Amino acid sequence: MPTYLAPGVYVEEVDSGSKPIEGVGTAIAAFVGFAKDGPVNQPVLVTNWTQFVATFGELSEEGYLGHAVYGFFQNGGGQAYVVRVNGTSSGPTTTSGTAASAEVGQLKISAAEPGVQGNDISVDFKAPEGEDVAEGTVDVTVRRGDEVEEYEAVPVKGRHNIVTALNRSRLVSVETEVKPSELEIPDLGTSQLAGGADPAPVPATTTITPEDYVGDVADRTGFGGLEAIPEITMVAVPDAVYAYEQGMVDLDGFKAIQLGIIAHCELMGNRMAILDTPNNLNAQQVKDWRMDQAGYDSKQAALYYPWIDVFDPVSGGNIPLPPSGYLAGVWSRNDDTRGVHKAPANEVIRGAVDLEYHLTSKEQELLNPEGINCIRAMSGRGVRVWGARTLSSDPSWRYVNIRRFFNYLEDSILLGTQWAVFEPNDQALWAKIRRSVAAFLVNEWRKGALFGATPDEAFYVRCDDETNPAEAIDLGQVTCEIGVAPVKPAEFVIFRLAQFSGGTSLVAE
Repeated sequence: MPTYLAPGVYVEEVDSGSKPIEGVGTAIAAFVGFAKDGPVNQPVLVTNWTQFVATFGELSEEGYLGHAVYGFFQNGGGQAYVVRVNGTSSGPTTTSGTAASAEVGQLKISAAEPGVQGNDISVDFKAPEGEDVAEGTVDVTVRRGDEVEEYEAVPVKGRHNIVTALNRSRLVSVETEVKPSELEIPDLGTSQLAGGADPAPVPATTTITPEDYVGDVADRTGFGGLEAIPEITMVAVPDAVYAYEQGMVDLDGFKAIQLGIIAHCELMGNRMAILDTPNNLNAQQVKDWRMDQAGYDSKQAALYYPWIDVFDPVSGGNIPLPPSGYLAGVWSRNDDTRGVHKAPANEVIRGAVDLEYHLTSKEQELLNPEGINCIRAMSGRGVRVWGARTLSSDPSWRYVNIRRFFNYLEDSILLGTQWAVFEPNDQALWAKIRRSVAAFLVNEWRKGALFGATPDEAFYVRCDDETNPAEAIDLGQVTCEIGVAPVKPAEFVIFRLAQFSGGTSLVAE
């Protein structure tokens, strides 16, 4: 409290007692995959397609990342973090080439450098001329075009022999398999080197493993790099399917990548994974894959089928694409127009020309109970998302919008109540917490996110002596219990029609 010592008028700012809670963003996506350019294993924020192209390059036939991000923005997405994961790449390299060579007696003479230029080298051996020439010596001339090296009276044997002498040459090198004391005078005459070849280009190769996607938190690689960005709410990895298609990973590796996405989302607790199925599967095959091979069970993941056909400016025709990037855009558009509490279904997928596989209602009856969200082509209504289920076996978390709405509530309350840390733990604090949380939930009820005719029917907030006994206060804990009744989607709309006899009855008269 301030101290008043001099007479006068004092103005003080006082706390109103209620701390407003602001809702967090729900439409921030993260994409992990292959790109032509850009930093590797570094999350980069892009807010439009032009920024993506400037950082990671144009659309490419090598991967689905660019198409996924394009579809995200096309369908209403606003912010996305992109992580380029290109695995272990050899890059464009060349072979070492072949050096021209010739065998002369016990000597193997090779050009000093590989390439066809070594084929122009000739080596001439002849007996020395003169009276004072030592026995067991030879004259050697190495020639390539106008470049000539001459070695006179070179000893064939001994410590300083013909091998050591010619290995000082800039044009050739010499090898032998015999001891220096066993060397013999090579065949006299001129020998031409042959067989030289220039280095040949080797195409770049890329090896990807599930570990490249999962990454490491300390090194900020793969999914681990996304842990440092708490505002992300959805994660898509369309190039997991591309890696499987190209044989970089097998089906078990593809499953390991998707399990890594799910584990990341479960660990963070505030984001969901949008998963793709393998390509070229019919309804029965995708059900078998979902139940018998993948077997995912997570409230933080959603699976969509089938693939969508979109126009590809690179090839000039329509190509099938995994739908995860486009669905992330649909989720974002739904959040902006209706709210995160509304199921992101019965929404048009912009840019989808057709579907890879056209499902019937009976086939969807086979897939929907297993948590496979179907994409349907509706007559006169375009290509639409026709499912909103998670991959959880828990009925409480069956719907995507329920899980995402709770993620939104948890993050909003978490960030909006940071002021309470280290405050005096008494009834005044509990009352402030109740008022702040209740005011926030009232706004959500008014938006239509909570079920009930009145706020009392829609939620409750308890933070009092019952939730905060003396033992908990001694531990420095404040417990606030919150219960909400979220609205659930009308997945099955049923109209019951019956006949009755109309008009008037003569008997009744």
